[in-house]
This record gives sequence, structure tokens and C-alpha cells, in this order.
Amino acid sequence: SFLWSNTGFGSLRQIPELADYEPRYDPTVIKLASSPNNDSPQPAPTDAESTKSPRKNEQISPSGHYTSAHYTSLYHTRATTPTNLITSLLSHISSSPAHASAFLHINRDRVLAAAAASTSRYLSNKPLGPLDGVPLAVKDEADLDGYPKTLGSAHDFTSTEGGTSWCVRQWEEAGGIVVGKLNMHELGLDTTNNNPHTSTPLNPHNNHYYTGGSSGASAYACAAGLLPIVHGADGGGSIRIPASYCGLYGLKPTHGRVSILPTTSLASSNGVMGPLASSMQDLEIAYAVLATPDPGNPVSGMFEAPSAIPRPLSAKKKGKRILGICEPWISTSSPAVLTAFNAALTHYESIGYTATPIHLPHLHAAQLAHAMTILTEITSGVPASAIPNLTPANKILLSVGSCTPSTDFLLAQKMRNLLMQHLSHLWREHPGMLIVTPTTPNAGWPIDDPVRDLKHGVSDADMSVRSMR
Repeated sequence: SFLWSNTGFGSLRQIPELADYEPRYDPTVIKLASSPNNDSPQPAPTDAESTKSPRKNEQISPSGHYTSAHYTSLYHTRATTPTNLITSLLSHISSSPAHASAFLHINRDRVLAAAAASTSRYLSNKPLGPLDGVPLAVKDEADLDGYPKTLGSAHDFTSTEGGTSWCVRQWEEAGGIVVGKLNMHELGLDTTNNNPHTSTPLNPHNNHYYTGGSSGASAYACAAGLLPIVHGADGGGSIRIPASYCGLYGLKPTHGRVSILPTTSLASSNGVMGPLASSMQDLEIAYAVLATPDPGNPVSGMFEAPSAIPRPLSAKKKGKRILGICEPWISTSSPAVLTAFNAALTHYESIGYTATPIHLPHLHAAQLAHAMTILTEITSGVPASAIPNLTPANKILLSVGSCTPSTDFLLAQKMRNLLMQHLSHLWREHPGMLIVTPTTPNAGWPIDDPVRDLKHGVSDADMSVRSMR
């Protein structure tokens, strides 16, 4: 209880206006269905349709790595086959300790069977689409037939219902070849991806830095050029932070849009699953397939199918393009991040966007409300039998989460409601506005003492919360 009090979580009690709001636990917001006269979303693209993108068939990503279009081009021209490519990839991963550290499990027979099926389709000139034969991998937060799920821990969290998470199954049904389960920060409970139990993949751009977490091994596999697309999960930055630290594209989708059934989330009101990729085109394609509405999920099934083919705005939707700028939030970033952010802002202003100052209330209190909520949710989902085998840092975090009073938890949900109503007001005032901020306020997280920290783990709550801004 002393540590809980020391976090500042109890300071929400000092915000009198929360009394005017009801607790809102579910943050899902579903856009009304488009009418026939509106620009409506399109289903996931076929192989031919994927070439309509303005970035059509980018075969090399901005970071210099091969994209999904490169792989499918090789297959179409018979330069190689999915079986040959995947066999070489598996050998490459197993021969490198750095690469192998990103993977917790590889079911070689399962992977090669998927590659053989893809090879057969290409030889018959019947590929399923732009993901057919493309190597992918899945964070250990999803369920996958033939694999355990441990959340990067020593405990078995595999779904008792069995089966592959819906979103991952969409990738597989589109022909994507899942080459294995990826490492992660234990329980997803921090933003370094430091995991002394399962190993810690280092940032491929600078091995004196962390990849970021908790989808850090996903980011490693993509940034190291092993895979063009990877799966991640995000409740407090776990896709966005490693994407930022490793120079990738990452997307935390709208809450509830991406079905994960039969998987259950440890952080159900915060966490979602989504893609990371080395190119924007691959992120679009991966997301369009991943977010296929699930008719068996009462929330996901209410969303329209997303589109992977960007379309120009219709004349009636063109107008003032506004970027919302919350200066107090942005100004806490490091000088290097501010320089990059301001350069990007200048570019967008040069092509017709207008930067507009906006106010977001209770910035620090909102962070505390979020941290309290996600920590308490995760704590409630970890069985007592798993705690003795956790890292010391996570034992402490779960002990703090277990001390959350119900009244304070409800205050955090009132803060969520307050913020959602304020954002709704801003978007009514500025329709179509994009609120832009740096992904993280710092360019990376250096490893302080590699010998000590990689062996025993690390806990720096101030830096963790800062990276989640």
C-alpha cells in the first residue's frame, strides 16, 4: 500500500469535477455505417487490387528491407518458391543467436506445411492475395494452434478453448506464413522488452539500446529485416513504442475493432492487437486483413471492413485540413525528438495542413488513471500460482496493482469519460482533425548496465511512464 500511495494514483481524489462524470469502462467507439452515397470502406484487397495503391508494389522499405511485394514478385516470376524462401529463413534465424532471441517457439513442421500450400497455389497461378507466401510472426500474446502462449513468462496462458486468435487466423487464411511466436516483455508490463527469463533482443540499429516493449521482439524481427510484417499488441504503447525506437510503422487500432477471440486480454479495456511493418504499404495491407470484422464477436462484427487501398477524398469531404497541437504535451519531448517533430509539422503545413492549438485537460492525471487501470486489469488476470516465477520487477508491480481500491479504480474510469467527452467536443469543433504528437518523447531507451540489467531485469517507473506519453 505504501508503494501504491507513492505512485500518485490517489491524487485523482483531488479532482472535484470528476464528480460530474459517470465511470466509463468501455472506450469502444464505432463509426456509423456509411450510406451508399458516402465513401465506404472496401474489403481487404485481392492480389490484383493491391497494385492500385499510390505506393504500388514498393519492394524495398524506407529502411532498406524487402517488403511483401518483393516476396510475392519473386513467387510470381518463379525466381523462388515460398518453400525455398521459408526454409532459408528458418536456417538463418536458427544460426544467429541475436535473431533466435526474438523467437520463443518455432513449429518447423507447421511452418513448412503452410509454405508448401502457398507454393502449390503459386505454381497453379492461384495465389490468395498480397499476403500469400509472405513470412510473418506473432507476438506471444496471441493464441496460435500448435503453440503454447506464455506472455513471455514461465506460466502457461494458452486459451482453454483452443484455436488461433481470429486476427491471426485472418493472416493465415490470406496465405501468410506464420514462422513462429515472438518474445515479449514478461506479461507486457513494461516498455523496454527486458526479459531475463526468455532473453532480451537488442535494438538492431544500436545494441546499446532496448527495442522498446512490450512488442519488442516483434520490432526486432521486422527492423532486422527478417520479416516485413509482424504482429503486436498494445495497451500502453506496446506497439507504438517499439515501432518508434526501431524505426518502423506501427498501429494501435481502434479499441474493439480487431477481434482476438478465443483469446482473452489481460487488459481488456486498454489492450488491442495490431501490426508493425517496415513500410506503410505493408502496414495498410496487414491491417486490412487483420481487422476483418468477426461475425462471432458482438463488437468487432459491428465495424465495417477496413480498406488497404488509400483513396483521394471526394470533393464534398475536401476542406480545411487541421492538425491539432497540444503544446504542453509535446514540449516535454527531448530536443532531438522536438527537432524531428517540428520538421514533420513544417512539411505537413507546406502541403496544405493547418496547425491549430488545442487544449487537453488533466494530462498528468490522465496518465495516472491509465497506468492505474491497466496495472489493475493485468493484476486481476494473473493467477497466484504464476507470481512466484515472475521477475522481481513484475512481482512488485502486481503487488502494487493488487492494492487498488475500487473507488479509485472507478475514479480512473470517470477520468476516461471526461477525456472522451472532451475529445468528442474537439472533433465536433474541428471535423476531421488529426491530433499529432511525437510517438515517444525520447528517441530511445539506453541499456544502463548490460551485464546487470539483462541478467536481473530493470525497473524504472519514471522512464516507463515517460515513454508511454
